[in-house]
Amino acid sequence: MPVLPSWLTEPLWDQFAVLLPVRPVYHPDHPLGCHRRRISDRIVGLVLDRIAVDGSIIKAPGGGGEAAGRSPVDRGKQGLKRSGIPLGRVLAGANRHDSPLLAPTLDLLEGLGPLPDDVTVHLDAGYDSDKTRAVLAGRGLHGRIAHKGEKAPVQAGQRWHVERTHAWQNAFQRLARCYERRAVVIDAFFDLADTVITVRSVIRRAWMTHRWDGRPHRRP
Repeated sequence: MPVLPSWLTEPLWDQFAVLLPVRPVYHPDHPLGCHRRRISDRIVGLVLDRIAVDGSIIKAPGGGGEAAGRSPVDRGKQGLKRSGIPLGRVLAGANRHDSPLLAPTLDLLEGLGPLPDDVTVHLDAGYDSDKTRAVLAGRGLHGRIAHKGEKAPVQAGQRWHVERTHAWQNAFQRLARCYERRAVVIDAFFDLADTVITVRSVIRRAWMTHRWDGRPHRRP
């Protein structure tokens, strides 16, 4: 699921948190009382032991801007690349390679709190290098990387999560072509799109189990 802006999640979390029981930071039955901290309720439902990272290039007809660059797949015209996991994104010029963007993209995980003990990062062949493996090892992460020169469908690993998210975002015309020049504005449009995507998904799932006033007659 795409990341949501704090102005939307904070009010929702405040209402949700009052329904949860109080839980200790450490399990009270542990003999030393100092084992690994429990995973926060704020990331309930997120499968963080398997994450995927990939980049996506879009056109930037508006010119340079703060985050655009010459696109290698569009005859050198201006383009924008976003390196992302389904929980965040890093904006860069289209001429930037995916591999150097891996480290700042993985840094987005730091705000989620304690991660599982074993986390596998799924990557395509563009990340197949010793530098990538060093970046992963330095963070205590395992890598499942497609090998260069070997065909591997996206279904071979768990990369479809991030590929699906890019496709959902590109369905918004404002994101399929970037006309903005300021990175903060571009991020705001991505936050808005991610909010719409998430709310639509929640409504589709709730339609199967709940009834409410104004509920669509057919699954949206």
